[in-house]
Amino acid sequence: MGYTVFLDRDGVINRDSSAYVKSPSEFVFIEKSPEAVALLTRHGFDVFVITNQSVIGREMTTPQDLNRIFTKMTDGISAKGGCIRDIFYCPHTPDAGCSCRKPLPGLIHKARNAYDINLGQSCMVGDSAKDIECAKNAGCGASVLVQTGNGEQAGKVLETKSIHPDFVARDLYAAACWIVKSLS
Repeated sequence: MGYTVFLDRDGVINRDSSAYVKSPSEFVFIEKSPEAVALLTRHGFDVFVITNQSVIGREMTTPQDLNRIFTKMTDGISAKGGCIRDIFYCPHTPDAGCSCRKPLPGLIHKARNAYDINLGQSCMVGDSAKDIECAKNAGCGASVLVQTGNGEQAGKVLETKSIHPDFVARDLYAAACWIVKSLS
């Protein structure tokens, strides 16, 4: 397997919401994010989504509705020529004590085990401190912080923890361009 890119969902691929994304109608792509996944796909990267989805644990939506949201996302990305190889999500609330909720590395390790991924040849792209921390905790070779979603606040949090992403991008498309140029 070649180089792997892990993407957070909310705030990276689609607009985040303080009220959570609970239905397909609430899922709205961030400009050029489907094209970004298409760019990665064209350059031979395997792309996975790694996302906390406590809307399930909070009983704000059902697993069926979450799957409909994922279908809207993957269909929109496919329409632009991109491919999400698989989606791994944590359904638990922050206080559940699970090992799969970012910043813990459980979801990335689950993907690694399922697809025999070399984490040293992987990159995590996220908009929050927990995404970048997850990349470090999992042993990803690189991490990119995007400034969409919670990116600006995340940069400040990471600075206080002396954690530094390998690149800071304005959005997923800029992140994809950097990944193609720097990690191919």
